[in-house]
Amino acid sequence: MNLLENLNWRHAVKAYKANKKVSQENIDKIVEAARLAPSSSGLQPFQLVVIENQEIKEKLALTALNPDCMRNCSHVIIFAAWDRYTAERIDKVYDHTTEVRGLPKGRFESYTDQLKASYLKQPAEENFAHTARQSYIALGLALAQAAELRIDSTPVEGFDNAVTDEILGLQSHGLKSVSLMYVGYADTANDWIAPMKKVRTPKKEFLIEFK
Repeated sequence: MNLLENLNWRHAVKAYKANKKVSQENIDKIVEAARLAPSSSGLQPFQLVVIENQEIKEKLALTALNPDCMRNCSHVIIFAAWDRYTAERIDKVYDHTTEVRGLPKGRFESYTDQLKASYLKQPAEENFAHTARQSYIALGLALAQAAELRIDSTPVEGFDNAVTDEILGLQSHGLKSVSLMYVGYADTANDWIAPMKKVRTPKKEFLIEFK
C-alpha cells in the first residue's frame, strides 16, 4: 500500500487490547522512522522514551486524559525535547557529523557559531518551543510508519507533562516531554471511533494555491 492509503487507514484509537503486544522488530521500525526525521539544522533536539513496563504505564496513566488507553496499549512512546540549546549540544551533533562523513573536526565551525549566536541568547522557554516543534516532525513519521505496519496508534497531548517528567527523571537528561504515542492493537469492540468515516477539512478549504 502507498502512503496515502496508510494515512486513510489510520485513526486515533480510543481503546486497545491489553493482551496483544507489538513485536520488538516493529517497535524498532517505528523508532527508526522517528530517528530519521528531518530537523532544523540537523540538530535532532529531542529523544524518544519507549515504555513497555506495566508498572510505569500505570503511574503515567494517573495523569492521562484517557488512562485506559495508556494502561492497555502495548507501548507508550514519549517524544521529549531538549530543555534548551547549549554550545555543548550543538558541538556534539556537528562533531558526530564530521566524524561520520570523514571531515576534519570543526569543519562547520562558522555555521555552529551562527547557531550559538542565535539560540544561546534566547530564553529557555523560547528554546524549548523550538525544540518541541522539531519533535512533532518525528511524531508524524512514527505515526506513518505504524500505519504502514498496520499497527494502531494514538498521538497524545492529554497528559501532565510535569508529572511525566518527574516519574521518568527526564530533567536529569535535560529533556522535557512534549507528546506521547500509544502503540498497539485496537479493541474493536470498544474503539468507538473506528467505524466512523475519517473527517478532514475539504481540499478546497485546506489548500491555497498561487499558480
